[in-house]
Amino acid sequence: MIAILQLFGGVGLFLFGMNLMGASLEKLAGSGLSKILEALTTSKKKGVGEIKGWGLGAGVTAIIQSSAATTIMLIGFVNAGIMKLSQAVPVVYGANVGSTVTAQILRLGDLGSDTLILQLLKPSSFAPMLSAIGAFVYMFTKKRRIKDIASILMGLGILFYGMTMMEEVFAPLQQSERFQNFFTSFENPLIGILTGLILTALIQSSSASVGILQALSATGIVTYAIAVPIIIGQNIGKCVTIILAGIGANRKAKQVSLAYLLFNIFGAVFFTVIIYAIYYTLGIPFFSNVVNRGDIANIHLAFNLITSLLLLPLSNQMAELTGRILKEDKEASVDKELQKLDPLLLGTPGIALQQSIYVINSMAARIIENFRYAAGLIENYSPEIFSNMQENESFIDRCETILSDYVVKIERKRLTNDNRLVVLEILNSVGDFERIGDYCMRMAYIAARMDDTGLKFSPVGTGELQLITDATEYTLNTVIKAFADDNGREAARIEPLADAINRMKEIIKAHHVERLQNGTCSVEGGVALLDLINGFERMSAHASNIALHIVKRTTGDTDFDDRHGHINDARTEEYQALINYYDQKYIAPLTEINEQLEIPEEIPPEAPPEASPEAKTEEPGEDKKPDKKLKKKEKDKKKDKKKK
Repeated sequence: MIAILQLFGGVGLFLFGMNLMGASLEKLAGSGLSKILEALTTSKKKGVGEIKGWGLGAGVTAIIQSSAATTIMLIGFVNAGIMKLSQAVPVVYGANVGSTVTAQILRLGDLGSDTLILQLLKPSSFAPMLSAIGAFVYMFTKKRRIKDIASILMGLGILFYGMTMMEEVFAPLQQSERFQNFFTSFENPLIGILTGLILTALIQSSSASVGILQALSATGIVTYAIAVPIIIGQNIGKCVTIILAGIGANRKAKQVSLAYLLFNIFGAVFFTVIIYAIYYTLGIPFFSNVVNRGDIANIHLAFNLITSLLLLPLSNQMAELTGRILKEDKEASVDKELQKLDPLLLGTPGIALQQSIYVINSMAARIIENFRYAAGLIENYSPEIFSNMQENESFIDRCETILSDYVVKIERKRLTNDNRLVVLEILNSVGDFERIGDYCMRMAYIAARMDDTGLKFSPVGTGELQLITDATEYTLNTVIKAFADDNGREAARIEPLADAINRMKEIIKAHHVERLQNGTCSVEGGVALLDLINGFERMSAHASNIALHIVKRTTGDTDFDDRHGHINDARTEEYQALINYYDQKYIAPLTEINEQLEIPEEIPPEAPPEASPEAKTEEPGEDKKPDKKLKKKEKDKKKDKKKK
């Protein structure tokens, strides 16, 4: 009973150590994986991209100690559109080769104890030392990178300590005749393959199951005839994790899972047929020889290396084969942008964050597109454009919900300090972006109502509306560009812009009241105008909120109050210069429009056409005689301006 508990303890320590070491190595190298993947899996020369991808798969898997983890990562990349299937297949082949590194490390247990140096190199000697050094450094350092390195040392030490525990449990079995007879049954290829498959499927790690076999080799009863079928089965069993990960992914991501499965099935069939065809005909003399840790590591390496070299030239054919097996899904396609927020990418937080940034930028692009659509609908209403806006708005709403939920799940402890600020920036800004999108749709509904009632704005109202529309569009373009480029200097322009738009709103409202009193404006037209300018003011306010989050992120000032603070000190010369600039660009023209486009009181321009049936319309090209009184009045105004 004690031996069984020790065995479970040894396996547990082995798995924990391997997981800790792999996770820590991933923290050090994982944040830049998307750029590495892009650089190493593409090439203009035929075949070079496949070789680079194969090397990448082997290297990454050697680091994180799990081909399953690498392939799950690939499924996420393909599902999110970061990689093409043809790029992923060679990486899958390389990942299988990289998974053999753990077994090669564990072969150090075969080293003798003839000298002090060899004795120190044995896992039983340096495992406690690695664990102790790693734990000491981890406890007394605050730097994240050094903590990760310490975790790697601890993981490696715990892994070897678990291996040593398993060997101690298996050692007494060397003298057990009952155990020897039982173990001999694994020489049957079918039993051996099934045993390796089931063991690996249960613990979901081929590296761990090969490690257990290496520990068993210390008993001296494991022969080539026993080890070979078990290792073949282990390589099939590790596919269970990949198959489970592919459930729920899109078609191309499932093809990655299938390519991984087909790789190992091909290898298993190829080696089983070749080896046992020779064994049962010509015979293999060394098959009855006892194997050690190094021999098992070499068999494991040979299986994956030879299989990958045979299949690497056929990568494109493998991609086509998986496409034929998995038919095209006829269901409605999901937004390509939202597919990038794949849950599988949460295992690589740096890449998950990059995908989130891509999605919020796509969301911002739809918002500015809807703003331009809505501005155009005021003058020329189109049901088709309105329908396009509704589709964009639906996407924007989905983005807010899905993106907020996704970003919250990103593990911040595994991010750099700067990336943690990016997470906060996205969470704080996504709601403001969505509200701007809502106000764009409100503009469209106002335009639809105006089209239904035949309502038109007067030349004065149209001119004022165009000015505040231009100012708002400039504000949105500026904040979206500042967000995409991480430009705090551009973001600093938003606050005085929002202030200018707020003052424009008040001036336009005052002018509207004057026109109401003069009888030159209808109540219906005024309601639509006020609804629009209030929406512009709210859009600029939300843009100002986003700008505050950008400044907090780019300055790295965690104490900055991004809800109630101000980007600029209004007393500075720079701020006053921006205020004056926007006054000249947007505020001053409002007064000029109001003066230059005065309309006779008897013609109410902002009323629907039906409200002024007596108004005479002119044919295109008909000359209109100038009003002498109006002409004299304009001359007097020009003289007064010159005197001033």
